[in-house]
Amino acid sequence: MSRRGIGEEQIYETVRSPDQLVQGYRGRKIAQKKYRRKGKEYLLRAVLEEHFEETQVITVYITSKIDRYWKDGDNEN
Repeated sequence: MSRRGIGEEQIYETVRSPDQLVQGYRGRKIAQKKYRRKGKEYLLRAVLEEHFEETQVITVYITSKIDRYWKDGDNEN
């Protein structure tokens, strides 16, 4: 998180109320939320694993390649 310049609040907000929730590999889910940083739009992606009633964040990262990851009309939210 700190190495990538991502704050805890951004992660919590993304996991709790994502703009989009998509299927990942091996049953994982990916919470996605758009943010603006220095006048440019970015996508924060949090890879999640669900264990019983608990959600574990595996990794988080920010990308400017929104079109690569954004699923139009496929929102599982």
